[in-house]
Amino acid sequence: MNHERSSVLFQQAKAVIPGGVNSPVRAFKSVGADPLFIKKAAGSHIYDEDGNDFVDYVGSWGPMIVGHCHPDILKAVQDTMASGASFGAPTERETILANMVIDAVPSIEMVRMVSSGTEATMSAIRLARGYTGRDKIMKFSGCYHGHSDSLLVKAGSGMATFGVPDSPGVPADFAKHTLTAEFNSLASVKELVAGNRGAIACIIVEPIAGNMGTVPPREGFLEGLREICTNEGIILIFDEVMCGFRVAYGGMQELTGVTPDMTTLGKIIGGGLPVGAFGGTREIMEKLSPAGGIYQAGTLSGNPLAMSAGIATLNILKQPGFYEALEEKSRAVAEGIAKAAKDAGYPIYSTRIGSMFCAFFSKGEVFDWPTASQCDTRAFARYFLGMLDEGVYLAPSQFETAFVSAAHSEADIEKTIAAAAKCFKMIA
Repeated sequence: MNHERSSVLFQQAKAVIPGGVNSPVRAFKSVGADPLFIKKAAGSHIYDEDGNDFVDYVGSWGPMIVGHCHPDILKAVQDTMASGASFGAPTERETILANMVIDAVPSIEMVRMVSSGTEATMSAIRLARGYTGRDKIMKFSGCYHGHSDSLLVKAGSGMATFGVPDSPGVPADFAKHTLTAEFNSLASVKELVAGNRGAIACIIVEPIAGNMGTVPPREGFLEGLREICTNEGIILIFDEVMCGFRVAYGGMQELTGVTPDMTTLGKIIGGGLPVGAFGGTREIMEKLSPAGGIYQAGTLSGNPLAMSAGIATLNILKQPGFYEALEEKSRAVAEGIAKAAKDAGYPIYSTRIGSMFCAFFSKGEVFDWPTASQCDTRAFARYFLGMLDEGVYLAPSQFETAFVSAAHSEADIEKTIAAAAKCFKMIA
């Protein structure tokens, strides 16, 4: 498959954009290739600058749950654009989308719209700190919540130690307020809470870890977090930027029945346009400026184009049978890939919740970052490049989630499984 024009464009981009991309994982570094430059998309397919056609399982990293260029969303954005792209003033669309989010997500009584998932998590943590009067926060290894300073932190030398910066540019004084536990380990959480009693403002967690591959919570893990936070006066934040409106209309909290104090959202609620949101109980949210004293602001927050795209998307998701049909497509493709690997004699560990799935190149179970990090990333790179040659576009990292959309057809799924069978035989 020819990628000549993409390679030329990448060289041009590297002269003016750091690394040639505006978000690191797009650079394809972990798979040893140059990135594709995309020209257009439609339904479940994307097309690069060389004219190659791919079945797309990245979906703009999650937002395109109804597929690319859905006519209802295009019309909503075009109609809105005709009246103006941005005002820096309130519009009715913000209230309409806010009500749709509140009606859908169990934990949200009030919501603030922002422009990215990073902004949503950063703001939710500030609000939790202001509400509780505490400084420390807890996150989990392998969970990603955006690139704000407090969250670019890895665990220290021992589980009960303070965090250390995970990136140059993050002051150690910031990192020391961030505690890092192991996903799916309530014991690690209890140890940190016991060592920092009365000092932790919030625990933030992806209820489905989606940034070390797709790692579901073990039975009782989310329930245990809820109990600990209730007993200790800690704010529990579900980061549902990825899984909100993805695994169910009300997100993971609808599926599990575990209700956090606050939730962050993004991706799907913007229908492909830049968006984020954070919400929670009325008592917490009313502490936010201008109702309260905790400051947060954004010039493009509640942008009319993003609000219109979000409203149109959620109206599609509310249609009867939407998630049931998506579940069946997702089951077929994930199970088909796993069977192809088994038939080729190549072991993988397959995970899926709803329309999020991952093929881990591991012989053992993956349930946290230490187990995910044992995957054979070189084998994954060969698989990724092989699938690309077969016309299947996956995320260029072992540690990312694949997304199925309502636009994926039976033919798309059959093509994907056939491609996987060929690639597994190649690397077996």
